[in-house]
Amino acid sequence: MYDLAVIPRKPVWNKDKLIGQKLPLTVQQIYGIRVRLDFKQKFRDLALFNLGIDSKLRGIDLLKLKVKDVATGISIQSRAMIIQQKTGRPVQFEITKPTREILAEYIKSKTLAFNDYLFQSRKNKSHHLSTRQYQRIVKKWIDSIGLDSNLYSTHSIRRTKPSLIYKKTKNIRVCQLLLGHAKLESTVRYLGVEVEDALEVSEGLDI
Repeated sequence: MYDLAVIPRKPVWNKDKLIGQKLPLTVQQIYGIRVRLDFKQKFRDLALFNLGIDSKLRGIDLLKLKVKDVATGISIQSRAMIIQQKTGRPVQFEITKPTREILAEYIKSKTLAFNDYLFQSRKNKSHHLSTRQYQRIVKKWIDSIGLDSNLYSTHSIRRTKPSLIYKKTKNIRVCQLLLGHAKLESTVRYLGVEVEDALEVSEGLDI
């Protein structure tokens, strides 16, 4: 018989890791990251960060964007639409003026062609950045402003703008459309709005 006491156990996958919903960024944190990327002239990262915030796309959809998805000729569009890989559903997103400006500058500096990926792999320009590379990049952004990177992820970038919109408007339907969710319940879970609302009510109770 085997001595069960000496059989090594497989490490638990989430040991020493924080799990659960990752935090969105605040306006102040967004500004802090932008200032640092601009100061260090990391234009690729600044374009990626700004477009990630604006588009609210999942990492894989963001990374698969090509120049033709956001540009018409030499002009960056104010709105764009893609088909989401996970759901097969179309989703539209806005591209704000600051994002259009940095994208135009970035595309010009890299002499990217119409069919090129916006965010190319440095090892192979015919491929886009991998999701793992994107995760590492996001971690650097979070570390740069002194936050605990265990509390944030690429989903933090996707969640940021919808979370800010919900706090301002309380309109969950708008957030659903922006995130491209098929069901309202998915948006509620994704943003954790029921918990947030409950906590706000509880905090406002003077007892």
